[in-house]
Parts: sequence; structure tokens; C-alpha cells
Amino acid sequence: MEFSVVITTHNRLNLLQRAINSALNQTLECEVVVVDDCSSDGTKEYVENLIAELEESHGSRLVYLRNQKNMGHAVSVNVGVQKAKGDWVKFLDDDDYLAANCLAQMLKAISLRAEEAVICSCIATQVDSEGVEISRTPQLGPGLAFYVPQVDVHYGMLLELIPFGTPVQVACKRDAFLKTGGWDPGLDTNCDDIDSWIQVARFGDAIFLNQCLAYRTIWPGAYNQKFSFSQRLATNILMKEKIYALVDRKHHQHVPKLDDVKNYLKLHWILVALKQKNIKGSLDMLEASILFPATWQLFLKVICSRKIKIDRGIIRKLVLIEKPEN
Repeated sequence: MEFSVVITTHNRLNLLQRAINSALNQTLECEVVVVDDCSSDGTKEYVENLIAELEESHGSRLVYLRNQKNMGHAVSVNVGVQKAKGDWVKFLDDDDYLAANCLAQMLKAISLRAEEAVICSCIATQVDSEGVEISRTPQLGPGLAFYVPQVDVHYGMLLELIPFGTPVQVACKRDAFLKTGGWDPGLDTNCDDIDSWIQVARFGDAIFLNQCLAYRTIWPGAYNQKFSFSQRLATNILMKEKIYALVDRKHHQHVPKLDDVKNYLKLHWILVALKQKNIKGSLDMLEASILFPATWQLFLKVICSRKIKIDRGIIRKLVLIEKPEN
């Protein structure tokens, strides 16, 4: 089993260097594919020089691809995965980076479900533009790693019991990715990743590692900052509709109504806007439906499931012999 790390970039050379180094310095040797979305800041020269330097020493595992015009994030991801040679693809945005043991730890867990697994996620540290830790995504489930059978994945996603997270946290089987048709350019940077995880999960089990193996940069220049709260809410609702349609029949008798899920999302994003002191953003999303008892019941159910961290009947423990390094 081999990994390819696919890094997409556009005019962020100062950040890209860190991302590339984190991929090249993995304890598990891997291919690194850089997809340059027609940058004009010297990215082309930097990566090509780096490839030449690596070839002089011990051969280059670094591949450089350049779009002839700016095509967007989703198209760049698709180009990188199509050209990648690895059985598994690790996604990495140019402003994020990986722990040195990320791929090695993922490989250990994936190997325990080698035939069934198609997607793997881990804990990520949120850092500011200076690399200072802000927070970490929560630990989920039992032990160092666990898996969720395919028939339970979409139910878990619907109730947010098993959020996969952002690209820096996720790897997936390349064949499964290609079967989905890749990332949707119409969603470019607004849940295009989540949309992909939803589709990939149709083809096998999901694996989660309770280890911090990735670092996500929270800063004003992040792509998703260009979307309003109302836009993010609308896309989140679209994602839930897609997930709802894929929930296995075994869960139909106890799955919440789709309207209640939509109202829960409205309440969630209103609270997020208020937390960020964006009064206008919260008012734009305000509707009477957020006062419905079912809305608050689902909201509290999701909150409690995150805090209690109990086995919901969809989690299966994976036994990893070694203790986590992070």
C-alpha cells in the first residue's frame, strides 16, 4: 500500500514550502504531487528547483503539475488525484501541514481493514498564522483508532457523530475517489471536501484515529472565509440532504426528520455567528423554526454525543499495539 500526498496551491509560496516539507519529511516514504493553480508568485520556479535538488541527491518523489489558467481548488484536487500513483491519497492544502508520522500511523490503522476501508481521518490541531495552537478537534470513540462499517457511516455523518473533518485530516482510497467523479467545482472551497467524503463513503468503511497528526491554519486568508454565514448554511443543508438520501435502511426508523435536521443547522449557524459577534449574519438566518422543540432536542442530542464520547453502536474498535506519538 502506497500513499500520494496531493497539495493544491495558488500564490501562497511562503506557506506552500512548509506544506511540501511536511510531506517530504514523512517517516513513511510517499509521492508528493503539487498542483499549481497558475500561481504568479514564483511557485513554479521554487518547486522545479526543489525537484532538481532532490534528483541530484537520491531521486525525486516530488511531482509538479501546473494549470494553464486558474481553474479553482476542486479542479486542482481532481488533477492531482488523477495523476497520483499511490493506492491512497492524502489531501493537503497549501496553508496546512502534517505531523511527520501522519502517513505511518494512518497506514497501521488502514492495514487492519485493508480490503474494506476507503476513507481515514485523524485529529487536527488548529493553529494561527504563527503556528501557535488555538484548539484541537475532539477525540471520538474508543482507543487509538476505530472504524465505522459502511452501512453506518452516513447515519453517523447525519447526526455528526463521526465528522471526517477538513482535507488536512483525511486520506482516501484513490480508486474510490475516482469512482465518485472527484470534487465538485460548483462547490469550490465551500464544502467541496465534505461532498467528496459523502460520496467516497458509499464504497467502504471509515477509519478514525484518535491521534493528532495534522495541523490546520486558521487565518483571514483561508479560502472558506470568503463565504457568508448564509452561504455556508445553505451549502451545509445541501450536504445534509445528500447524506440523508444515503442513510442505510437499518437506521430509517430512528433517523430524525429532514426538516428537523435543517432547523438544527440554522440554529447551529446562528449561534456560530453570534459567537463571532456577527449580529447581521445571525439575523440574516433567523427563522421561527429554530424555536421548535424538535430543533433544540436534536441540537442537544448532537452536543451530548460529542461530549459523552460513548459507543453509539456504529463504532468498532481497532487494536493498535503502539501508543500514539502525539
